[in-house]
Amino acid sequence: MDRIKVAQRVGQSVRLVAKTALLVAMLASALMASAARAALEYNLQPPVTPIGEQIFDLHVYIMWICVVIFVGVFAVMFYSIFAHRKSQGHQAAQFHENTTVEVVWTVIPFLILMFMALPATRTILAMKDTTVPDMTIKVTGYQWKWSYDYIDQGFGFFSNLKTPYTQIYNQEPKGEHYLLEVDQPLVVPAGKRIRVLITAGDVIHSWWVPAFGVKQDAIPGFVRDAWFRADKPGVYRGQCAELCGKEHGFMPVVVEVLPADQYAAWADAQKKKATAAADDPARIWDVKELTARGEAVYTANCASCHQATGKGVPPAFPPLDGSKIATGPVAAHLDVVLNGVVRNGQPTAMVAWKNTLSPTEIAAVVTYERNAWDNHVGDVVQPSQVAAAGK
Repeated sequence: MDRIKVAQRVGQSVRLVAKTALLVAMLASALMASAARAALEYNLQPPVTPIGEQIFDLHVYIMWICVVIFVGVFAVMFYSIFAHRKSQGHQAAQFHENTTVEVVWTVIPFLILMFMALPATRTILAMKDTTVPDMTIKVTGYQWKWSYDYIDQGFGFFSNLKTPYTQIYNQEPKGEHYLLEVDQPLVVPAGKRIRVLITAGDVIHSWWVPAFGVKQDAIPGFVRDAWFRADKPGVYRGQCAELCGKEHGFMPVVVEVLPADQYAAWADAQKKKATAAADDPARIWDVKELTARGEAVYTANCASCHQATGKGVPPAFPPLDGSKIATGPVAAHLDVVLNGVVRNGQPTAMVAWKNTLSPTEIAAVVTYERNAWDNHVGDVVQPSQVAAAGK
């Protein structure tokens, strides 16, 4: 008789859970299409790729499964506490080694896991399928910037933080896209399947664009891959998602998706620019040419820290105008630009540029720094000197 009563009570509890779960599921299905997407500012970023859509839907689906479990478990618990309290004369039931109970609490979790695992596995397999891309781009993380190489089209560039340090140090109001803006974003065509090969040149980074549903670690010595297809033109922002050093928070990811015709025009301009920048390292440059070229290199790579005026942002970023480096021996100046500055065994914000800039660009920027502002040293540094110093 005791076993029959226990089985009856278990059956009642299971039916109550089933009814509660059905009610919550009906409410969830009515709300998923509206409420889940109506307040996206409190949720994941709006997805713009097929993988992003799957991840968002999976997130909402599993969240509602958790809600059903939460409501069901606490409904049974509170019902049991209220309806079977001691003041009503109930005695605690003993059902040790009850076969029915053990089957129920084994089968139900198994089914829940299956309902979660099947769509999750489908999404993961879709994320890892990088076959048949329309174009391939190599992404390399550095301290603290990204480089993009368009393997199929023969050009590439570096993408640096554009937010001025005057905003970072609260010397002027912060902009709309504070710490999420770059001087040159990754540009891709809309509606194309883009494969990204992701690696790093120094430490572990992570390339992350939430709206794309793409987050992949960039590991030195390894090449990982991912893919996305953004059908809607626009600008999408992300960040490095792996702690990679003191400037970790200053290496955003910005992807601009263009219509096919606009992308074709942009790519053509980039190819011409890459061809023009393919300098002969043995060429002897005129001081005016080097200075003009150096000013452009300085503006793109150095001005965010040392400022366009060369005054820097002391003490974090020392001035170059009148500095001992920019007015002292050329060899010491080249060494700082090529190899960066290391203090107490740790790299500073002044990173090594030898893997980022060409010998001509380094020669140009050093020449510019030694002759700009009040630094009228008169030195002219040729690419061959840079190449020799970098060996």
